Amino acid sequence: MNHNYLRIRNDNLQQAWARSPQELARCLPAALKGDGLHFQAFGEPCLLTREEITLAGQPAEGPEGLLIAMYAKSVPDLPVQMTPLKSFKDLPDSMPYHGAFAVNAEGILIPHVPRINLHRKTIAAVFSGQINAEPLSGDFSFTLYPLPRVPLYYIFNQPDEEFPASATCLFAANATDFLPVAGLADVAEYTAKKMIAIVAGE
Repeated sequence: MNHNYLRIRNDNLQQAWARSPQELARCLPAALKGDGLHFQAFGEPCLLTREEITLAGQPAEGPEGLLIAMYAKSVPDLPVQMTPLKSFKDLPDSMPYHGAFAVNAEGILIPHVPRINLHRKTIAAVFSGQINAEPLSGDFSFTLYPLPRVPLYYIFNQPDEEFPASATCLFAANATDFLPVAGLADVAEYTAKKMIAIVAGE
């Protein structure tokens, strides 16, 4: 992470800890222990302290660390309202980011759809999610939780002789209560990259 990103991450982290540890633990939500706040983020065990963020025991000094700090600063103690699900373009003020979202959060998944299908249960487990029992549409579907109150609802279509594969990422109705729209786009992008890493065996 370059110095500017690290400064922004640490500013967000400082603002997050303006709340009491108990309040922050309730909002994330997280388990409050002696060494900090423990929860799952981007498919890894996350530890949030006043000075640092770690994922799987390693300093989170990339974009995921910045997004976790933004989430910790922003997240209110509100329930997630899943329905009606919203596409990214239906989120307020999303237009400047829509093109990048279509490429970086959905488009990069399309070549991997058959392998994502094979590994769908593993992917759902890594992200503390679930296979959607009655999906809205598509050949298969699951919901992932890259952050505890930021569910992503995915719908996939397998390629066949008539149609190419497709990948759609939908958001909870009140997703912008927990992160600004630019942050939501980035969360979906890094979730997609993690999915690709999983199916590639990395």
